[in-house]
Amino acid sequence: MEIVELLPELHLLRFEVVQAYLWRDADGLTLIDSGVAGAGPAVADAIRSVGAKLGDLRRVVLTHFHEDHAGGAAEIAAWGGVEVFAPRLDAGVIRGTSPAPSPVFTDAPDWERSLFESKRELPPAPPVAVDHEVGDRDVLPFGGGARVVAAPGHTPGSAAFHLPASGVLFLGDAAANVGGRTMVGVFNVDRSRALQSLRALSRLEAEVACFGHGEPILGSASAALRAAAASSNGG
Repeated sequence: MEIVELLPELHLLRFEVVQAYLWRDADGLTLIDSGVAGAGPAVADAIRSVGAKLGDLRRVVLTHFHEDHAGGAAEIAAWGGVEVFAPRLDAGVIRGTSPAPSPVFTDAPDWERSLFESKRELPPAPPVAVDHEVGDRDVLPFGGGARVVAAPGHTPGSAAFHLPASGVLFLGDAAANVGGRTMVGVFNVDRSRALQSLRALSRLEAEVACFGHGEPILGSASAALRAAAASSNGG
């Protein structure tokens, strides 16, 4: 795993197949997404690398239920003193009490279906207790007030987290930035809704955009998202 400082208070945790983010406030750390099952030791190393202790981690905030984003949450929550926040409509899957819906490729480009069929299997995400179910416009206690922005389409409950005080937007898989191209995320349960969500997210004011897949954008992020939303069906 690679650890990259994006801002003094923000580090990217780059795993083999996904990215998570570590945000530091004066009163502790927040982990945005958790990597795949078994990511706990790598996350612990990242926490120590920024000069903090495991006990400084206050919460794990999940953008959606997919195993590459929620897989490490159970192990990390077991450290103790860590609260798990997750979108209300995905919480049942994350808890292991509801089945996970599969992607629908009806309106997706052919390359997306081929990519899905060729991707390697990831370990399933162990169930984890969700301490706080969150929904659109809720405000979470990190980053000066992190606003929940519902971004359904990738999964039913997909959410982004917007930090107006610092101009940072965490998008999960609502969008991606791969090969210099910003676009709607892939493997959606409803591509049409995912495109609508991308358009809504592009109207937020953000300088920094943090994606689950692809390079973060460290300046004029809103402009890049607006361009992606305006281009050929968003992606």
